[in-house]
Amino acid sequence: MRGRPRLTQAARQVLAQDRRVLGRLISAVENRDPKVIPTLRALYPRTGRARVIGIAGPLGVGKSSLLNGLLAHLRAAGRTVGVVAVDPSSPFTGGSVLGDRIRLEREPGDPGVFIRSMASRGHLGGIAAATLEVTRLLDAFGMDFVLVETVGSGQVDVEVREVASTAVVVLVPHLGDEVQTLKAGLFEIADVFCVNKSDLPGADLAAKDLRELISLARSTGGWTPRILTASARDGVGIAELWAAIEAHERFLDEAGTRAATERRRLSAEIVGLVTERVGHDLAESLRRDPRLSNLLDRVLSREVDPHSAVEQILRAGPRRPIRVP
Repeated sequence: MRGRPRLTQAARQVLAQDRRVLGRLISAVENRDPKVIPTLRALYPRTGRARVIGIAGPLGVGKSSLLNGLLAHLRAAGRTVGVVAVDPSSPFTGGSVLGDRIRLEREPGDPGVFIRSMASRGHLGGIAAATLEVTRLLDAFGMDFVLVETVGSGQVDVEVREVASTAVVVLVPHLGDEVQTLKAGLFEIADVFCVNKSDLPGADLAAKDLRELISLARSTGGWTPRILTASARDGVGIAELWAAIEAHERFLDEAGTRAATERRRLSAEIVGLVTERVGHDLAESLRRDPRLSNLLDRVLSREVDPHSAVEQILRAGPRRPIRVP
């Protein structure tokens, strides 16, 4: 049986809580730099302790303000917190549109908080492809909790389920969010609903409507989503929201579903990594390999259809010659 991978120098520095090295590694992961893989391998056996909580919902519902409240609540309780804020990508630079994430706040020099903004880079889930690996880096760094705030682009937010063990969907009254949530698929992924801006008229009605919708839906694995109201601006309802999150985390352990959920999540991650690597290698081969270039030419001239080309590539494998009929 193979032992644990040998620790790289960078891995040792992460375990020693070197924040500069952690920041550099996160940048390398975000840029899909293959040089970071040995460090990710070395740190993987030292992960699995931190709980990852997703904060999803439409734009403008106050997710960042609510996250600030949760951050303050956890720090007051002496818990360490990593924050990954996934922002929309610029179509021109590929970078985060919201830049330095000034909406998230922490006390200067607080060693118990690490905040990182990441660009979604056009990934179809609003969740950057690297987010899961970044949460593991924060886990190995020693954070008790990792809070992942999504891009807030409706349907694509559902992929937070592939990262977080508990998903909080944030809404506000009078924006038709209940209906939009149903359309977007967020209703199916929510473990906790939070109606933010409860100081506005209609918050209680919005919560009531959600309870009626949930009563008509089938519970997922025995868990019925909790519904709460909060006002991030006034700090109202933050403790109750965290209590609901903790209740779901306890449920996962007591019901024995955490391991099965993690297995499904890892399966999806492995498939995604294989797809990413094979896709990258194939794209390079299409540009450089004369055999594949010839195949692409024949598809272009309509002599071979794309599906047949894929079958030829898969049958040939990485080393065998490609024979096109």
